[in-house]
Amino acid sequence: MFFENIKLTYQNLRSNKMRAILSLLGIIIGVSSVIMITTLGKSAASGIKGEIASSGLETITVYKGWGKTSVDKIFRPSLGEDFIRDLDGIDSAMPISEDQYYLSSRYKSGQFNVKAVSEDFASIVDYKVDAGEFISADDNLKRRQVIVLGSELAEKLFPAGHAVGKTIRLVQGDSRTFTVIGIMKKKSASFTGSFNSLAYIPYDTYSKKMKRINSVNMFILKVSTGSDAVTITGDVKDYLFSKTQDKDSFYVESPQSMMEMFSKVTGILNTVLGGIAAISLLVGGIGIMNIMLVSVTERTREIGIRKALGAKPAIIRGQFLTEAVTLTLTGGIIGIISGTGLSWVITHFLKWGFATDAKSYLIAILFSSFIGIFFGFYPAASASKMDPIKALSYE
Repeated sequence: MFFENIKLTYQNLRSNKMRAILSLLGIIIGVSSVIMITTLGKSAASGIKGEIASSGLETITVYKGWGKTSVDKIFRPSLGEDFIRDLDGIDSAMPISEDQYYLSSRYKSGQFNVKAVSEDFASIVDYKVDAGEFISADDNLKRRQVIVLGSELAEKLFPAGHAVGKTIRLVQGDSRTFTVIGIMKKKSASFTGSFNSLAYIPYDTYSKKMKRINSVNMFILKVSTGSDAVTITGDVKDYLFSKTQDKDSFYVESPQSMMEMFSKVTGILNTVLGGIAAISLLVGGIGIMNIMLVSVTERTREIGIRKALGAKPAIIRGQFLTEAVTLTLTGGIIGIISGTGLSWVITHFLKWGFATDAKSYLIAILFSSFIGIFFGFYPAASASKMDPIKALSYE
């Protein structure tokens, strides 16, 4: 009987194509909207989370601020040793100093920022080499005058390419010659700042040969394996505040804490937008109920004949309830296909990664079934309660 009712449903759809399309339209639009919102939201979130994760989820970045306290005295190079000694869960603390220099190659010249870093900088922030190599421990130990260029800076100073092995003059009062040993790949800005337009030299070369470092611009802290970066970020903030008594004297951030905050915000946003899209499903359900009421009225004589032949109210009710659920599920399936297809087109156009959410498909199907049962119950109950004598005499 169940499959017979489904067969009758599709026969009725074929006999009233325009009415069927209009009744399904609300369900299709509602399900498509839910699928698109959740899929596009997850695709965008996945891309942004990937960018955040590329900064290193196990790192914490500490910047020198501009508060009233004399931050230069606090942000001395030995502050990194204080972090490791006084706080649990920190494996290493890398001081980074940045200053502006006049860089001159054989082809181009200009004012650019130069960062003094250790050999671990590239691996910690996931910064990849495109040509040559990054600064090594030996370069730092022997204080070699070597330099690594960001991708954009390399293009400016060496328009013809092939920068590795060439020399650059760094001028700030004194003039020193550095040999280019590496060119880095392009990388988006992150918690540790921008990358592509900077030059990188060994930290010990800078501090011993170029300028005495009394205060650094920032520290990158490496969190111990298994430790909670979010908790340690809070500990670092409290530690610095105890030293400065001025929250504007420093800025502390970690990709992990940003990841958690972003996940909460996107979760709430998707829920709200999904709820708004679900309203169109309710509107579609009302449309289904109206169509079913019309169908009951049109088939009054059919209902009377079936009841006269012995069909029980439960059979009549089941027929129309099955028809309503079949209608909504058909609209739901079409909505899932169209929503997924449109989402793929949009993510492909925006060059995002395509990420689907299995829960949204399950919710769409279950909600479509619920809509069919809820809004189909009244028409089905009305049909089952008809008096067969009145139904047979209905004109």
